[in-house]
Amino acid sequence: MSVMVVRKKVTRKWEKLPGRNTFCCDGRVMMARQKGIFYLTLFLILGTCTLFFAFECRYLAVQLSPAIPVFAAMLFLFSMATLLRTSFSDPGVIPRALPDEAAFIEMEIEATNGAVPQGQRPPPRIKNFQINNQIVKLKYCYTCKIFRPPRASHCSICDNCVDFPVLDFHVGPTLHSGRRHLVHWRAALRKEERFDHHCPWVGNCVGKRNYRYFYLFILSLSLLTIYVFAFNIVYVALKSLKIGFLETLKETPGTVLEVLICFFTLWSVVGLTGFHTFLVALNQTTNEDIKGSWTGKNRVQNPYSHGNIVKNCCEVLCGPLPPSVLDRRGILPLEESGSRPPSTQETSSSLLPQSPAPTEHLNSNEMPEDSSTPEEMPPPEPPEPPQEAAEAEK
Repeated sequence: MSVMVVRKKVTRKWEKLPGRNTFCCDGRVMMARQKGIFYLTLFLILGTCTLFFAFECRYLAVQLSPAIPVFAAMLFLFSMATLLRTSFSDPGVIPRALPDEAAFIEMEIEATNGAVPQGQRPPPRIKNFQINNQIVKLKYCYTCKIFRPPRASHCSICDNCVDFPVLDFHVGPTLHSGRRHLVHWRAALRKEERFDHHCPWVGNCVGKRNYRYFYLFILSLSLLTIYVFAFNIVYVALKSLKIGFLETLKETPGTVLEVLICFFTLWSVVGLTGFHTFLVALNQTTNEDIKGSWTGKNRVQNPYSHGNIVKNCCEVLCGPLPPSVLDRRGILPLEESGSRPPSTQETSSSLLPQSPAPTEHLNSNEMPEDSSTPEEMPPPEPPEPPQEAAEAEK
């Protein structure tokens, strides 16, 4: 008898994650919902490089050197790889608190602040930690119901807190309910996580888990833009020596378009690369620079800086990459997925045909036979004579 196997649909965690993110490839790709500018970035890079490889590279490889298209191809592939790695990865989203976690944190806050009289504004929800002899404030996020780690921030576009300190902050012990509780964050000395900014050009937030790829992308894109712009000028100059400048412009409209695109994007891309090089050297984030966290009136020293440019660059660009804590492709428990699949026995029994149990009808004269054999039955004992008959015989 053949038994059919029923496959139940598995609910992955990425399908139930809050926030304004989109997922592709069964949760392997994570991006923001606003991807229009990201598509524009892809169109500009692919369009400009396609025109360059189709027209100018062949002429320059013959006239100057065959290494020109090879080096251009290497820069192009590296730029595309770092762009896709930045756009499709988890920047370091902090999971939101579970209901029992949020209730526990509320109880902890009420125990710390006490009862607030009606009509008065409650005190700010802030925790102070000391890092490198510097007081750092942990702010409470009313959306995620957690105390954000240092250098983390809530992105209003993706509606998530970024970044989660896997290696450097301690999550409190598990209580009697069997779930984890965010009791407190314990900061280490050097390796703090960070939220940098939300970049619409890459279609994702930039945090601890993808900042190095973002920096390598803008650096390689700057070199690629300068490279294409320079050799377009060389191409126009070589062609102008033979047929004249105006004739060259008429014959190569694609080259003119490439020069215009590279000219207007060169300043912004190179300027952005220089700005982030400055931030990496100081071990500072874009969010901290905009807010003036370490350059304000108080002149507070940056507790995350090593005081050495080489050490700061090595930590930001070459430090260990923390894993994602979202577990996007994990399977939700049965009580969270909303349906309980039947057990194996229930499934197999429901698939087999059900037949009624046979019943026997017995007449009133029929008695069920005993299963014991005559040999096994004990012999009957002779009846004892009555006492009066025994005395008469005497």
